Amino acid sequence: MMGKIIIAADHAGFLLKEEVKSFLSHQGWIVVDEGTGDESPVDYADYAAAVAGGISSGQYERGILVCGSGAGMSIVANKFPGVRAALSLNEEMAALSRCHNDSNILVLAGRMTNSDQALRIVTTWLQTPFEGGRHQRRIDKIRAIEQKLTKTGSDLLIDI
Repeated sequence: MMGKIIIAADHAGFLLKEEVKSFLSHQGWIVVDEGTGDESPVDYADYAAAVAGGISSGQYERGILVCGSGAGMSIVANKFPGVRAALSLNEEMAALSRCHNDSNILVLAGRMTNSDQALRIVTTWLQTPFEGGRHQRRIDKIRAIEQKLTKTGSDLLIDI
């Protein structure tokens, strides 16, 4: 058993999500699918929020989102505290997002990523550990920024 992973897509990412979901299931993952269920037009923000909420709350450690370009899902997901969603168009981006940024949501571009490429990206992302070290200091700074933003409300100025 590999563990649980949460996944969702909008209509533009639906077909790729289904392929990734099947792949993960065959690898032994328990895949929690938050939708969408077909290629009918939907709003990506709803699906990104479902996955990011599951990560932010601590219910899941890892998630995958798929939309047409990956941009919309990334924007929404990264609004949630504790979420580090990374759009990855190739294996190198996926590996770096894990080892340097400790990404916990992988975002795929359904209109720009074929199935074979996506499965390689997913495999790389799942197998690459966070390096820690100097990168931990940067993750700690991200957490501090999130905490300050949630405490300050309308005062959004950050001292660096």
